[in-house]
Amino acid sequence: MVDDTPRYKTYNHPAGGWGAAAATAKVLLEQSVITKGSRALLSMNQPGGFKCPSCAYPDADCKKTLDFCENGAKALAHEATKFRVTRDFFARHTVTELMEQTDYWLEMQGRLTEPMRYDAASDKYVPVHWDEAFATIGRHLQALDSRDEAEFYTSGRTPNEAAFLYSIFVREFGTNNFPDCSNMCHEPTSRGLPLSIGIGKGTVVMEDFEHTDAIFILGQNTGTNSPRMMSNLVEARKRGVPIVAVNPMPERALIRFTEPQDIVQMATFGSTPITSEFVHIRIGGDLALLKGMMKVMFEREAAGEAILDHDFLAEHTIGIEAVRDEVLALAWPDIVAASGVEEAQIRRCAEIYIRARATMICYGMGITQQLRGSELVQQVANLLLLKGNFGRPGAGISPIRGHSNVQGDRTVGIDEKPSEAYLDRVRDVFGFDPPRAHGHHTVESVAAMERGTAKVFIGLGGNFVRAVPDTDRSYAAMRKLALTVGITTKLNRGHLVHGREALILPVVARSEAIRTALGEQFITVEDSFSNVSASRGVLEPASPDLMPEVEIVCRMAMATLPASKVPWADYIDDYGRIRDRIADVYPAIYSDFSERIQAPNGFHLDVPPRRRVWQTANGKANFLVLPGLEVNAPVADPEMLRLATVRSHDQFNTTIYSYNDRYRGVYNDRMVLFMNAEDRTCRGLEAGSRVALETISDDGIDRRVEGLTLLDYPMARGSVAGYYPELNPLLPLDYHDKTSGTPAAKSIPVRVVAG
Repeated sequence: MVDDTPRYKTYNHPAGGWGAAAATAKVLLEQSVITKGSRALLSMNQPGGFKCPSCAYPDADCKKTLDFCENGAKALAHEATKFRVTRDFFARHTVTELMEQTDYWLEMQGRLTEPMRYDAASDKYVPVHWDEAFATIGRHLQALDSRDEAEFYTSGRTPNEAAFLYSIFVREFGTNNFPDCSNMCHEPTSRGLPLSIGIGKGTVVMEDFEHTDAIFILGQNTGTNSPRMMSNLVEARKRGVPIVAVNPMPERALIRFTEPQDIVQMATFGSTPITSEFVHIRIGGDLALLKGMMKVMFEREAAGEAILDHDFLAEHTIGIEAVRDEVLALAWPDIVAASGVEEAQIRRCAEIYIRARATMICYGMGITQQLRGSELVQQVANLLLLKGNFGRPGAGISPIRGHSNVQGDRTVGIDEKPSEAYLDRVRDVFGFDPPRAHGHHTVESVAAMERGTAKVFIGLGGNFVRAVPDTDRSYAAMRKLALTVGITTKLNRGHLVHGREALILPVVARSEAIRTALGEQFITVEDSFSNVSASRGVLEPASPDLMPEVEIVCRMAMATLPASKVPWADYIDDYGRIRDRIADVYPAIYSDFSERIQAPNGFHLDVPPRRRVWQTANGKANFLVLPGLEVNAPVADPEMLRLATVRSHDQFNTTIYSYNDRYRGVYNDRMVLFMNAEDRTCRGLEAGSRVALETISDDGIDRRVEGLTLLDYPMARGSVAGYYPELNPLLPLDYHDKTSGTPAAKSIPVRVVAG
């Protein structure tokens, strides 16, 4: 009998190691794919194999026989699972009944097997023929009064070929409404960084880890969200490279880590200490830390030391004077108060940075999911520019993105704010004039549904309604739609919160072979370091009634645009033709795509700042000023705490693999609140008690989540954390970075009350 009693116990072991090995074996057994899954793992992230369907971290140098992590193994096991969601399953359950089940229960039912449509009379999904499904989509889209009444969502797991065709279909249809998962995570990178260095991508490649002298990791839980990066950090620490981790929540993997592939370390139960300096920052305190480090540098320069890279600054940058004046005017007591970090530690961090000849700064959503996340990203670039940490080995900025092709989707056209140059190339290549007006990002798309000005939602992957903020409002908004379409591999909440008509279209998974009339096809993905590589599935599709994403996109286009100028039918069977068109639209970075992708490890897209070329309006790298020390709006309530929603270790995005989070010592529970013991005591609360969280806002909407178990955890003072998506109801739809539209999920103002 399974013991599902909630338990809370401090985890004192290193991350990785035997715990990761045991978790991998357990999930393969749980999904009944020990043999099948183990064989597939040998092909994952290897030349000629398929790319991990989980995070976007680059592959190793292919010298490793095994290049996967625990969470990648979980993603594969759940994709390769033996369990199936068939028409009999839907015949047994109404949508109302399924809504009562947890996200975990829905995930565990297995793979979808055939297209389904919602039948309102029975409140059940029933089988539908593929042709009828596409005809339904075409009928709804053609009936819209305005093309902007449709929203076209893209998940980061969508491959380049499908995403590119989706962007062409939607633009020929007549809108730029492209809400996508990037809007909810690294959009501040895409919107903020180009003003600084001319591109919305990182500048680091894998080889830089071998040459760097210092690594700073800001707001990123590496061991859970991109575990394969831990191998690079382990090797860097063995070389004596200082690693500075900045986080309001200590994360186990950045304290000690055991590489599961290190035979000696595993045999001896050894581990590697990772962080040389842990900066226990308050939520939102990163701006003050960055400015404090810059202040140290400017003060020492003023005292006569040669700290900055003056040759680089003179040749490549503009605007340092305004940044220097603003930073020097800040008072140390204010910097300490805003950051939650003592002046002495800020000075130590600055000293590490100053001494390093080459520094990398890696960051995650702890930076981007703030109210001024786009501008905060620019401050990270400011710090790197001071010492010329671009265009040299071992140096650069590295946003660690989440889903496996979220960066690639943006590169090939999934963008609600496309450039005029891009639209001109689409016109020239495909022979139609695409719409020029900007479309909706994620928050704007939900607002349009709420107003009733959006009528159709098509989700190319993902679990949109569970990922977006303001859960109650978002559910109500989605239910106003005339049609919702979910293109996906597994059953999720997005299929249950639907429009008046709804379709579920099941797809071939990343790990499965794609076969067309012209033979086996492969797809491509772009990782966080701008490497593009081929992915070839090795497993048989879970059902003969699945369809590849490319074919689904083409057939939606054919049903919607019967007079289209695009030869959609030609692309269904020949993915090489799609790559040729990508090269035509993006000649500067994708020239000779079909030839270059034949290399075993693919190829690297050009990132001009690596060559110290700045594609900004003035041709220089720009220092940009963000006045003050706060990235979040002040709140007068003395009881206010800042809430960060986080993922557990047994989770990827909205996919819940189990109720455990072993690195944080939580078992069989997700309704918990991590809180500093002193913050708890001063509020008269008991550890282990049940509490509720209430959002502090002035929009007149009461937002409250009850039934949270209060756990003492070494959080920074004034900061609390709990799991996403369970705490999404607390995040107001309008509480987002105005530059990018990204919800500020790492800085929600809340109060804790006895539950």
